[in-house]
Amino acid sequence: MNDAPSLENASRLDQSPGPALSVVIPVYNEEAGLSALFERLYPALDALALDYEVVFIDDGSRDRSAALLAGQFERRPDVTRVILLNGNFGQHRAILAGFEHCRGARVVTLDADLQNPPEDIRLLVEAMDLGHDYIGSIRRDRQDAAWRRWASRAMNGLRHRLTGIVMTDHGCMMRAYSRDIVQLINQCNEMNTFIPALAYQFAKNPTEVVVGHEPRHAGESKYSLYSLIRLNFDLVTGFSLVPLQAFSMLGIVVSLLSGALFVLLAARRLLLGPEEGGLFTLFALLFLLVGLALFGIGLLGEYIGRIYQEVRARPRYQVSAILERER
Repeated sequence: MNDAPSLENASRLDQSPGPALSVVIPVYNEEAGLSALFERLYPALDALALDYEVVFIDDGSRDRSAALLAGQFERRPDVTRVILLNGNFGQHRAILAGFEHCRGARVVTLDADLQNPPEDIRLLVEAMDLGHDYIGSIRRDRQDAAWRRWASRAMNGLRHRLTGIVMTDHGCMMRAYSRDIVQLINQCNEMNTFIPALAYQFAKNPTEVVVGHEPRHAGESKYSLYSLIRLNFDLVTGFSLVPLQAFSMLGIVVSLLSGALFVLLAARRLLLGPEEGGLFTLFALLFLLVGLALFGIGLLGEYIGRIYQEVRARPRYQVSAILERER
């Protein structure tokens, strides 16, 4: 029997009526930019003439973000819901919390930093009207620092080769998901995952649209270089065994070369006798082999660490409060 989730099973999970559109926005220390987000987001959604809801997830902010979200809920309780998490669990887990609580037939994710214009949500909705169940996005004229653009291009190419997942711009979180795909993602209990890649695997008819990209309205990016590296480790190790397989092949090749070198050195000693020198060459080979061994141990550690997190089966996030008005 095949226990894997299917779109047909997912479509039966939620038959309750809900809005036509849910906009899920994770928030972490965005106090300086939230007022501008409210001013642009709600008019853009009102212009769609759809029944919608906005689901904010406060990911343990240490500034006044939670208070500002509560104030916005008081102003627009008919279309606003606020989920307060009891700690900082990370952007993707915050989005998963939003997926668990949103009720829309279509779900759009959006960052709170206004780098992606809320007005472009219309482009995602139009693409879904054409029958696509998952809409990725490509940032037009990225306004990020040069090192982030270069790193993103490099990781896009590496991800494609390792996982086979086709995403032109995996760093843009302005995306749209059908209810079926959201329900399938909710069935996955992985501690570390990459939501756009997971959705791509479930999608029957995915596509991408070009969206705007603006400088961050206020505040600073919450993703440091280390965070971006960790995120890409989640992407690669969560969706491919190619790194392990490639390292196994590399180990075979290095073993064969080491054996050939041993035979060569033994033959030279028998034919030419003892030789002086060559010590630094042997040291270089030794350091190369030790470096490869340490890299392999680290790679195994990444996979084993994720297995360890999964078998503990701890909650991915903890909700402390939900501000909402019953529909």
